Amino acid sequence: MFPLVPFTSPREVVYFMLILSRVAGIFAAMPVFGGRRLPNRFKVIVIFMITLVCFPALSVAQPEMPPDVFTLALLAFSEIMIGLTLAFIAQIVFAAIEFSGQIIGMQMGLTISSILDPSLGTQAQVMSVIQSLFATLLFMSLNIHHVFIRAIIDSFHVIPLGGWRLSEELVKFLVTHTADIFIIGIRLAAPVMVTLLLTSVALGIMARAFPQMNVFMVSMPLNVGLGFLVLGMTLPIFFHVLEASFGSIHTQIEQLFRLMSKGG
Repeated sequence: MFPLVPFTSPREVVYFMLILSRVAGIFAAMPVFGGRRLPNRFKVIVIFMITLVCFPALSVAQPEMPPDVFTLALLAFSEIMIGLTLAFIAQIVFAAIEFSGQIIGMQMGLTISSILDPSLGTQAQVMSVIQSLFATLLFMSLNIHHVFIRAIIDSFHVIPLGGWRLSEELVKFLVTHTADIFIIGIRLAAPVMVTLLLTSVALGIMARAFPQMNVFMVSMPLNVGLGFLVLGMTLPIFFHVLEASFGSIHTQIEQLFRLMSKGG
């Protein structure tokens, strides 16, 4: 039977706490689960239950008992950093989505409007929130969260407890993939950007040809209407770009495993 308190020694208590730290690091930064839209009580229960499931199933070497509290805190911090580093890959895609929403909102003239973003708990543009909700639905429908749950188990077989090291190759990998925020963001916003740029050029020509026309009154509703029309027509492209970005997460996690396992 599975014991209610599966600890037979203080060493196993430390072992459980380190596993809990790594799981908490992943769930603290993973999209959908790491935001403020889920109550903290629910997240604590999920993290604790996943740790309880992983604890008896893992067959990895238990670390030595830390000689003091400071060393124990450093070990827990290293485990949290492993989880945060793995979840960072998915956060890049969602940051690119918010970046594209900022661009689209600015082009459509919606910069003066902002609402509460449920994932961050801060104010954001309407288009950023709408695109983030679309991305969240795709994230869950493609079962990308299952990739991170499997990564939790795989990480213990590749990276030992307390084995996180910050290497030069790991820093280069993270910096290089951070640039994907701008690349993916521009790709997502490109259809609306091009359409509204051509609209602005056409309105500029009309303003020169017909000086009596109030271009400002015409451009505001025209930009909003064309923006939503192009967004609706290019939704398949939007989901295709996101699907390709989410599909590469598994490969990127494997690369992170290799970099973190040889960091020392």
